[in-house]
Amino acid sequence: MKPAELLKVISSIPLYKSFRAAGYPRLLPLSYTISVTYRCNSRCRTCQVYKNKAPEMGVEEYSKIFASLGRAPYWATISGGEPFLRPDLAEICQALYNYCRPSIINIPTNGLLLDRIPNVVEDIVRNCPESQIIINLSLDGVGEEHDQIRQIKGNFQKALSTYNALKSLEFKNLTIGIHTVISKYNVERLPEIYHELQQLAPDSYITEVAEERVELGTIGTNITPDPEQYAQAIDFLSSQIKRQHFSGISRITQSFRLQYYEMVKRILKEQRGLIPCYAGFISTQISPEGNVWPCCIRAEVMGNLPEADYQFPKVWFSPQAEKLRARIKQRNCFCPLANAAYTNLLCNTASLIRAAYWSLKLGAR
Repeated sequence: MKPAELLKVISSIPLYKSFRAAGYPRLLPLSYTISVTYRCNSRCRTCQVYKNKAPEMGVEEYSKIFASLGRAPYWATISGGEPFLRPDLAEICQALYNYCRPSIINIPTNGLLLDRIPNVVEDIVRNCPESQIIINLSLDGVGEEHDQIRQIKGNFQKALSTYNALKSLEFKNLTIGIHTVISKYNVERLPEIYHELQQLAPDSYITEVAEERVELGTIGTNITPDPEQYAQAIDFLSSQIKRQHFSGISRITQSFRLQYYEMVKRILKEQRGLIPCYAGFISTQISPEGNVWPCCIRAEVMGNLPEADYQFPKVWFSPQAEKLRARIKQRNCFCPLANAAYTNLLCNTASLIRAAYWSLKLGAR
């Protein structure tokens, strides 16, 4: 991520604030989560997305969607299920790159497909040279602890082999990170998990709290950690960030990470929204069958892309989309969803000021 690109995003924030407040100017989102499949070869205790048997769109369909977006996307997350189960994943990413040139293409993976993932990643990186490709390997514990949460025997060792293969790829536009879902199953051991995973020397380490989502089929599963336990875990992670020195764009990303962690801690404790939500304005999600959602927590449908001739703006500016945006503005829901939270922080003046403060402190060490 180049500083000039981030500054360009920040300069567009007043326009998105106007879009949310007054409906003008009408803008396409900057952040897209594109779920290309619900299929998954893990059986995580924190996710049941694999039970959804929805159809999947093909490369030609995605190409039409991306063509309708133009250069609007800044950040695109290609998710699942397990996205690398798609034999045409590299082609989908190529179509995204050809039409949209996003600055960042982020792909999470459980790392089980050792024979496939490194080769596909290399293809994507070579064919998308102007985008930063971020591969986040999901590790929720170490050894058998991870296997028990993911409910696949040998998961950790397979993921570790994939991680090592990915780290051997040497491309300037490739970042290999580790992602941990903090749930009631691992929250008490997070400091130990963090220290052990840091020995793998990931380019980045991020966490997200386990949530009850419509998309994941986890409503009523009670997977979210106790607020007090989460606060202790996240205070530890924040302390680790604050004692380090960062330079360049890393200072900015880490300063926003501190804001996100603190916000999630308060949301879980206070059970209320803390800043205005811009899901449905600056961020969105597209399901495998082509439904457009403001976010995946409630998975409310703005419209279906195949039914709209794959023209995203036709759905995005539809009466149904406007109806859902009006409900979001009423702030009748709240959540710590990471993809939406980071863009929400960008759109909040107080959060920007705090992020600037921590960016200076993290760079001064």
